Amino acid sequence: MSKDNITAAIDVGTTKVCTLVGDYDRDGVVQILGIGISPSRGLRKGMVVNIDETVESIAESVEKAERSSGCKIVSAQVGIAGGHISSLNNRGVVAVNRSDRIIGDDDVARAMESARTINIPSNREIIHIIPRSYTIDGQDGVKNPVGMYGFRLDVEAHIVTGAVTSIQNLTKCVQKVGVEVEDLVLQPIASAESVLTEEEKEMGVVLADIGGGTTDIGVFIEGAIWHTSVLPIAGHHLSNDIAIGLRTPFAVAEEIKARYGHAFPSAIDPEAKIDVATFGAEGTRPILTRHLSEIIEARIEEILELILVEIKRSGYEGLLPAGLVLTGGTANLPGIEALAKEVTQSPVRVGFPIGIGGLVQDLDNPAYATSVGLLLWGLKNRSHSSNGDYGQHLGTVYRRLMGWIKELLPQ
Repeated sequence: MSKDNITAAIDVGTTKVCTLVGDYDRDGVVQILGIGISPSRGLRKGMVVNIDETVESIAESVEKAERSSGCKIVSAQVGIAGGHISSLNNRGVVAVNRSDRIIGDDDVARAMESARTINIPSNREIIHIIPRSYTIDGQDGVKNPVGMYGFRLDVEAHIVTGAVTSIQNLTKCVQKVGVEVEDLVLQPIASAESVLTEEEKEMGVVLADIGGGTTDIGVFIEGAIWHTSVLPIAGHHLSNDIAIGLRTPFAVAEEIKARYGHAFPSAIDPEAKIDVATFGAEGTRPILTRHLSEIIEARIEEILELILVEIKRSGYEGLLPAGLVLTGGTANLPGIEALAKEVTQSPVRVGFPIGIGGLVQDLDNPAYATSVGLLLWGLKNRSHSSNGDYGQHLGTVYRRLMGWIKELLPQ
């Protein structure tokens, strides 16, 4: 395995920064070669609020991953989220211009470019343009039109946009560490790469990545992404509720959430107690573990209800027989699966990263779904690029081009 051809991924989250280094082995299995995890500082609800602190956190994570892998990281896939993210679907249509009417990569690229012609405000930027499905001369449901015969090619594309300021702030933070951003990847799209099965995506499934600062939602139908959104509510709100409800410092609330937290109060012994540190001279005081669980249940129920509202808003609530897959750090809470089944009345499972080898023991946790997914996305992107697959990554090419143009224009 050549260290000159490795792929790196940087997941810049609200609670942690995780950098992974990996590559395919001789059998085509993704091997994790290096891991770097550091506490995240300088972000709020998935967005940069302090450049210097964010740069410091990223630098620490990258340095650990370089030391672990023995590789120098010069570029990486980088995850992005935050309340500034929005998405829409659009159609692109082109005529097949080859004399033999055989559809080629250039026709797919033109169709995707046609789908990209949407009016967006000047303060927003396209992050992704991802094909949902293709139609050839009225025949819909085509997954890959290259090599097929036709006169007209239509594409249904999912377009993700974000605020220019948030995108630029995150990009600059990574670049200040000496790492170029290969792709910015929306976090629920990345997480789906590592936790969803092909059957779930084909049948229809919702992915909810409940992290520290945001809950990232992706709706997948017929094997493609149909809807994405980011909710500015997640694990930090849960810890804040505990801190207020139990009158304890935030750091203590985080600790007892991790050690004693449970999302299903009826599963807790009603007499069980724990000692909790408090403010002032009181020191510690005993509280019922079920009371802690009731605080957690209320906030998790709210998050689940907001997910249901978002699914309904997407218009696809009747097309999701595979139900809901929960991932992200908050999905580690005991009882969250049972509570989600009760609230959503649909199949629910907790998603762990799959499809990797190497240093996997440290990543067998829903909290690393995005990190692993970013690496898998980068490796797949590398393979597609070598095969001439232009359509899926046209958004990235356009974003880079616009970035270069902005650099050349006088300020």
